[in-house]
Amino acid sequence: AKMENHTRISEFILVGFKSHPGSQVLLSVLFSTMYIVTVVGNICMMLIIRMDPSLHTPMYFFLENLSTLDICYSSVITPRAALAFLLDRRSISYAGCASQMFFFSLFGTAEAFFLAVMAYDRFAAVCNPLLYQVIMSRRLCVLMVVGSYLSGCINCTIQTGFTFTLSFCGHREINHFFCEVAAVIHASCSDTLVNELVMLAVCGPIIVGTALVVFISYGYIIIKIIQMPSAESRHKAFSTCSSHMVTICLFFGTVFFMYAQPGAAASPSKSNTISIFYTVVIPMLNPFIYTLRNREVKGSLKKQLKRRGV
Repeated sequence: AKMENHTRISEFILVGFKSHPGSQVLLSVLFSTMYIVTVVGNICMMLIIRMDPSLHTPMYFFLENLSTLDICYSSVITPRAALAFLLDRRSISYAGCASQMFFFSLFGTAEAFFLAVMAYDRFAAVCNPLLYQVIMSRRLCVLMVVGSYLSGCINCTIQTGFTFTLSFCGHREINHFFCEVAAVIHASCSDTLVNELVMLAVCGPIIVGTALVVFISYGYIIIKIIQMPSAESRHKAFSTCSSHMVTICLFFGTVFFMYAQPGAAASPSKSNTISIFYTVVIPMLNPFIYTLRNREVKGSLKKQLKRRGV
């Protein structure tokens, strides 16, 4: 009987966004385009930072790492989803589903920590400019990045481990376009109360903790900006921070809605649309938000193009 139970769910079927064929092609084109823009945008960002020694500062060290993370994060979900929409191949193997969940949770958690680390970095730069180099030492920067990934590893091991101890009986359909934790829990025929509590106990503090660091840091930054004597320096500081705030509000708003409230696993159709934001849209927007509003990067880009005679 055990063997039979295992063979019954050798694969899952992802039924998120299942509608008439015309819109499937459109979704596929949309996802593919966003994925290409994400990869190209983030690679360009990494190259600009690598090639210009004047950008070898803590802020850009984090940005370079964020770009790498965003490519990985997006690659776990978007290409597969685009292909599934196009070919209407919606099955994913049991192991494939587990590994997708594992890496998605890993990179997603790391992204939340990265945004917190970057907010703290901006806080140190704006509020303690004289001590900035001392506070944000190379060693601390590396430790923060490693710490972000380690937190991701702990979270994804717990989430994936707990989720895949559930039994799925004949329920193979997952109401999502990827193996997202809440959607997979929802497809189980076991009692999922423990899983939902674990999700809340682990994800809740991560989301609330990182969001608090972000919002407290930006609170101090905004106060500091308001106190600046000249309008020009206020405008300059505010324009860099406002763009960061947009990404942060988008990311934490959607993630909070998905994971940090009880019964998060209850409304799959709503969560399908919302999760497009933090899985596909935000990794695509990050390089634009962090670079286009940034004089140093624009200056560096012009310099490098000039050098190549473009």
